[in-house]
Amino acid sequence: MIVTFEEDYLRELYEDGQAKDKKHRFQPLIVKKYSRVVDLMIAATNVMGLTKYGGLHYEHLHGDKEGLSSVRVNNQYRIEFKEILEGDKTIAEMVSLTELSNHYK
Repeated sequence: MIVTFEEDYLRELYEDGQAKDKKHRFQPLIVKKYSRVVDLMIAATNVMGLTKYGGLHYEHLHGDKEGLSSVRVNNQYRIEFKEILEGDKTIAEMVSLTELSNHYK
């Protein structure tokens, strides 16, 4: 699957292990797990490949986050992303990461 980053801090966390701005500082363990989940997303051929990892809890979001999907980094954090469909394909082979969020805030 092709993974793109909508926010600079998401790319920095994945590539450098930390974000440059103070607003997006996370504990090292969260960053490590985030990187692992992004690696799993890259290795999957499409979003349906994420369903075989039950711990990720792949789901479509509802309410004010309608149109986004998410996978869990741990019990507290999740990665939110947009599924990008090409033409008539119903299975997303590209995703655009939008946020690493604290699920309960």
